[in-house]
Amino acid sequence: MKKKLDTRFPASRIKKIMQADEDIGKIAQAVPLLVSKSLELFLQDLCDRTYEITLQRGAKTVSASHLKQCVHRYNVFDFLREIVNKVPDMGGSDAATGEERNGGRRRKAHEGDENESDEDEVKRARM
Repeated sequence: MKKKLDTRFPASRIKKIMQADEDIGKIAQAVPLLVSKSLELFLQDLCDRTYEITLQRGAKTVSASHLKQCVHRYNVFDFLREIVNKVPDMGGSDAATGEERNGGRRRKAHEGDENESDEDEVKRARM
């Protein structure tokens, strides 16, 4: 009795991707399943290591810069360096933009800010 291998990636889709290469002829039935399981384990390892870096940085959300740091830190991901080098650095360790730091909220108007007219507020809202 054959044991069915549970995979998260569809073997049929992997087989189609493999057959898109002209150099590949016939593909044994087990190959797409093994590739699917290998892909799953690879991504799990990459995500786990990236998550560790995210926690070390004190962040709550995994970002592209964390993934980039993971690829540069571990030699096993060297083949991805060329790809992640295209990801822009966020400046500093986990520098967030001003909007991200304050949760995207606008600051409250203080009593000294009353000299702005309503027209200026409307113009700013349209931008």
